[in-house]
Amino acid sequence: MALKDIVLYPDSPLTEVCEPIESFDSELADLAADMFETMDTFVGIGLAGPQVGLAKRIFVMRDPETGEAKTFINPELGQPEGSVTAEEGCLSLPDVFAMVPRGVTVPVRGYDVHGNRMDFVAKDWMARVIQHETDHLNGEVFLDRLDILSRDDKMREWEQVRESMKAAARQRG
Repeated sequence: MALKDIVLYPDSPLTEVCEPIESFDSELADLAADMFETMDTFVGIGLAGPQVGLAKRIFVMRDPETGEAKTFINPELGQPEGSVTAEEGCLSLPDVFAMVPRGVTVPVRGYDVHGNRMDFVAKDWMARVIQHETDHLNGEVFLDRLDILSRDDKMREWEQVRESMKAAARQRG
């Protein structure tokens, strides 16, 4: 397994719509394993292809309730039902958090890492994580879900965080 670098917003391919995955092979399984290692190292609960520099429709996550590892390939979401607002963050926007509205339940279709079809309705926190990670596959981040004033405020906050990160990197040399 290999640790991947996390792509920071707005670097490419975070703002691009991802291409479908066509081959379910050992290379895909290795990629998923690398993504889990990266996600766990950076203490995330989900990680999408664009966050590790791949414009491909894949994300990995740990079930927020059970910790079970799940890989989603070419996911498609149906119409979410209900609405709940909760705090979200993102490994590609470290140290920035916002209250984001999401569907309480969402129908999910796609494939696992072995090419087996998945078709189920996600609820609560699992629905939130799946919606967040699928947004990445569509070139969006959680800040895109905010009203314009909140989004502008969080974008200013992100610019300050990113400048601090750059300054710290310069000091390390």
